[in-house]
Amino acid sequence: MGDFQQFDQDFYQSGYYIDDQGQTVAYSYDAYDARSPGYQDDETDVPGVFHPSAGQQYMGQMYQPAMAPGGPGDSGMDHFEEEPPLLEELGINFDHIWQKTLTVLNPLKPADGTIMNETDLTGPILFCIALGATLLMAGKAHFGYVYGISAIACIGMYVLLSLMSSLPVSYGCVASVLGYCLLPMVALSTFAVFFSLQGFLGSILAVLVICWCSLSASKFFISTLAMEGQQLLVAYPCALLYGVFALITVF
Repeated sequence: MGDFQQFDQDFYQSGYYIDDQGQTVAYSYDAYDARSPGYQDDETDVPGVFHPSAGQQYMGQMYQPAMAPGGPGDSGMDHFEEEPPLLEELGINFDHIWQKTLTVLNPLKPADGTIMNETDLTGPILFCIALGATLLMAGKAHFGYVYGISAIACIGMYVLLSLMSSLPVSYGCVASVLGYCLLPMVALSTFAVFFSLQGFLGSILAVLVICWCSLSASKFFISTLAMEGQQLLVAYPCALLYGVFALITVF
């Protein structure tokens, strides 16, 4: 064991002697230091080989591609903020719908021709569905009659107004006016769900509603198409149309 310990101590010596050359070579376990002169003396510059210790730095500029207008780097959110709302793009304006409804409910209120000239079919479609639903609640499944009579009436009024007016007439405007003026008929159909209209009182209510609808529709057409002095001529075919709806509602 003594020999082994002596051999172990000799193995981990930090240096040894070579008698043949008569000089001492010292080996140590120090950390590698690239900045020490002992390591830098033997270095030679080889073309095409990168040396970390050379201290050369790249002084150029990195390539930065230019952003195209409207690209990801551009303020794209500004374009979305400038776009109109979806309902406005679809032509749905709840303020105008409310104003038209109030004008129908008040026959004595003057109509705004700029608003009524719009091709707005949201309100007319809702009123047609409401009329068909109230008739169904009264036991009358007349959705086909409501849609069919409305389409034929719009075509007839469009032809008639084109002949009477000096201004161009739009089919969508005619359908919008006739549909909005259907609101009093929806109220009559709702009343028919709870009470019977086949009597004297029912007939009086039906006549009043027909006059109400035809007066409102003729007022809209006169203000929109500049047909002053022709309201009675326009109100007559409108009364025939709403009279058909009243017959369906009563009987």
